[in-house]
Amino acid sequence: MKSFFFFFLFTFHLSTCFSDNALDAFKDCGVSYNCGELVNITYPFWGNEKQSSCGRKEFKLNCKSNRTTTTYINSLEYNVLEINQSNNTMRIARSDLFDNYCPRNQIQVASIDHHPFAYSSRNQNISVGYNCSPDNEFLISKYKFSCGGEWQRRGRVNYAFEPSAAVYSKLAECEMKIEVMVTIKELKEGLKNRTSLVETAVKGGFEVEYENWYKGACDSCNGSGGNCGGNGTYPFYCICRNEVANPYACDAIAAPPRPPHPSHPENPNDTWKKVVIGAGSGIGGIVMMSIIFFIRLRMHKKKHQNYSCDRPMKELEKIEHYMALSLFSYHELVKATDKFNPANELGDGGFGTVYYGKLRDGREVAVKRLFENNYRKVEQFMNEVEMLTRLRHPHLVTLYGCTSRRSRELLLVYKFIPNGTVADHLHGNRARSGELPWLTRLKVAIETASALAFLHASETIHRDVKTTNILLDNNFGVKVADFGLSRLFPTQASHVSTAPQGTPGYIDPEYYESYQLTNKSDVFSFGVVLVELISSKPAVDITRHRHEINLSTMAINKIQNDELHDFVDPSLGFKTDQRIRNMICGVAELAFQCLQSVRDTRPSMMEALEILRNIENRSCGTGKAPLVPESPDSVTVLWISKTSTPNGSG
Repeated sequence: MKSFFFFFLFTFHLSTCFSDNALDAFKDCGVSYNCGELVNITYPFWGNEKQSSCGRKEFKLNCKSNRTTTTYINSLEYNVLEINQSNNTMRIARSDLFDNYCPRNQIQVASIDHHPFAYSSRNQNISVGYNCSPDNEFLISKYKFSCGGEWQRRGRVNYAFEPSAAVYSKLAECEMKIEVMVTIKELKEGLKNRTSLVETAVKGGFEVEYENWYKGACDSCNGSGGNCGGNGTYPFYCICRNEVANPYACDAIAAPPRPPHPSHPENPNDTWKKVVIGAGSGIGGIVMMSIIFFIRLRMHKKKHQNYSCDRPMKELEKIEHYMALSLFSYHELVKATDKFNPANELGDGGFGTVYYGKLRDGREVAVKRLFENNYRKVEQFMNEVEMLTRLRHPHLVTLYGCTSRRSRELLLVYKFIPNGTVADHLHGNRARSGELPWLTRLKVAIETASALAFLHASETIHRDVKTTNILLDNNFGVKVADFGLSRLFPTQASHVSTAPQGTPGYIDPEYYESYQLTNKSDVFSFGVVLVELISSKPAVDITRHRHEINLSTMAINKIQNDELHDFVDPSLGFKTDQRIRNMICGVAELAFQCLQSVRDTRPSMMEALEILRNIENRSCGTGKAPLVPESPDSVTVLWISKTSTPNGSG
């Protein structure tokens, strides 16, 4: 009842706070417009002839002489080269470098990774050095480019290095060094003529993704005959044909009538209607009071059972307001999932069941349906929404939105990832011998480590890292999912939780002593993921020997007893390919360190990530520095099968 009353007041307030002139201006909001060379632009963008009430404040476009389109992100101006509203991406370029890729003075460092914009994974950085000493020029001369002017007359040089250039560390002293973002496509084009690499990069720009949180609401608004708009107070509203502003769609709630215009006098013949309406209102009031009394009685009976849900629901209300989520209606998601058809079920867990669906705009989605609306489930729902709205990374799953807290069910809507989970491919229904080669598994480990290192750098603990929470796209790219148990780093060491946390087989053994999970708990879970990638065995299997039911225990025993050859998946080529053997050895040693029983002896996720990246190009037994620092509990492992013949001559 309170939610309905709030919704009614919100709608009424919107309808009364706009003048007739303002409402007339809103009529053009639903019409696409052109800005510079960009055409057919719609909400959330505005600018030029489109007033600010037709879009969101972060998406203002400046149309210079109707030729160049610019926008500001973090107080830095960018030329907008392309907008693709079908997949929510823009291609932009720094305005200060666009016409002058040889700046004479230090320039502002660009930073875009914040809401509502984030760097696309289809970009690369090139490292540029200006006004550099010509030392070591014989090593890096092919990376030079010219800016002319005083620098060149003084014998100074400029360099540009792509990410794969191994000589960047040999770059001599430079007056200015910057990183220039470029799309991978433009980078390949620029490498055809290195002298123009920087110019190609700064003019070709790079890609950013933007969050159009209200896309679903705007589609519903347009579908009901309204126009989408927003302002500083309400980031989204729907202007309907009856000139009433609704918070979502025109058919979301019966809108209150507009007050009669003073120029239209009241018709005396309508007096009898007032009498009927008055009497009806009195009877309706009595009925309404009876319903309220009944509801309050039921609420009183459930007071203690429902009280614990108040706090997470209030927190969810804050998240909806501040994070500006895209809110989906329950009926829209029922239709998208074919009424939650069991044939569309993708999986389930302790949180709820996940269904495949397809939205009206054609997007394929995964819809997570909460099992029940008790305190813990609502808290997990709120947690996942908050984490995925706050954090953006190429290897974290994308949250499109959720249902409102007023919905009959709490549902989360994600971008659909089509290729199942890592668990499916290792020991599940997609497992096929030889179809997940070692280099692909190493790529999965690196991308998962990258996502977890990002979370830890953002002071967030995942707390449920496992192979069923690592999704794969069609290129076996990683998307880490399921943030229902995630938390910020604890600020008080005294905070403990005796409620079950995580999944058996992946839980930090120290949790059972301290009842605390830390970032090093994620490291332990990641160690279990690594030994799954090596062995293709599940984390827990009660059919194994009782000392090997937990894969982590089995892995440690195999490594300590020099039996790695019996542990590795035979299809990976461990016994036949020395290069793969060396890489698996390195990953096994890293897993051994991650699985140490004492937290402080485990590496950080950032260290694990760097070790894995090194393993891509290095192998065990090369005589170089060890890939993994030894822990106090570490053992000397020869990594040579007892049944194999040593390669040395003795």
